[in-house]
Amino acid sequence: MFFNFFPIEYDEPLFRPPSEANSLIFQITLGCSWNRCAFCEMYTSKKFRIINEEDILKDIQTAAKIFPDVRKIFLADGNPMVLSTEKLLFVLKNIKHYFPKFTRISTYALPHNILSKTNEELRMLKEAGLKQLYVGIESGDDEVLARVQKSETFDSTVEGLLKAKEAGMKLSVIILNGLGGKKYSEQHAVNSAKVLNVIQPEFASSLILSFPFGEKKYQDRFHGEYISMSVSELLHEMKMFIEHTELKSTIYRSNHASNYLNLEGVLSKDKNSLLEKLKFAIDNPDMAGLRNEWERGL
Repeated sequence: MFFNFFPIEYDEPLFRPPSEANSLIFQITLGCSWNRCAFCEMYTSKKFRIINEEDILKDIQTAAKIFPDVRKIFLADGNPMVLSTEKLLFVLKNIKHYFPKFTRISTYALPHNILSKTNEELRMLKEAGLKQLYVGIESGDDEVLARVQKSETFDSTVEGLLKAKEAGMKLSVIILNGLGGKKYSEQHAVNSAKVLNVIQPEFASSLILSFPFGEKKYQDRFHGEYISMSVSELLHEMKMFIEHTELKSTIYRSNHASNYLNLEGVLSKDKNSLLEKLKFAIDNPDMAGLRNEWERGL
């Protein structure tokens, strides 16, 4: 959406998934309740805070007067699922009332926040319009997750996301290519594929680990030995990851600005073609159309 005037005053920075580019966004929390991951700088400038219901309702009412026909709505910031079911239902029911044409509400979520809800609570949230969750799994390897200070494990991720699926919610998950560096690359790739194989998400994507404040800061926050990876090594890790996937109908994309090589397809239908593209890029880096550092803005 592009508007010369926007009725909501956001607390910047504001983030949303690429697929929510045309969605109306309501901030119902600020920052991230965990905010300790070594790789993440998204909300380091914010202190986590829950927006009060009066302010949320005011934003909903104001936006509805100008954009009454909105179809897609995204709830920010980092993990609104940390809120009580009662408060989430207050937001969802008011959105449903003021935006009668909406088709989907989505948000970021952490698996342990999903686990804090009962099965019945999750079904209530889905029926109220919360139909899709975006989850940064990052890795399926417990050692890598611990070294980057992620709040989850393989088991908590699986348990939480399967619980959301059981409630009827769709899942869009992210794996971070290069997260463990060269030393942990193989276990990161293999176990990341394994966690997706169990969950069978509707959507999955891979991003490459980036260092917005420099690689040294990440190394200092990484609990272990982090060894940088070359483009070739990152592509090898990606190839290993896809080789170990056993997905039935997951829409997969690796086309974010951080990625060196664009990959899009449905796993498992397009698995062989994606692997062939990766092999060609590894064997022919000068001919593969890889994005260089300047093009990626790093």
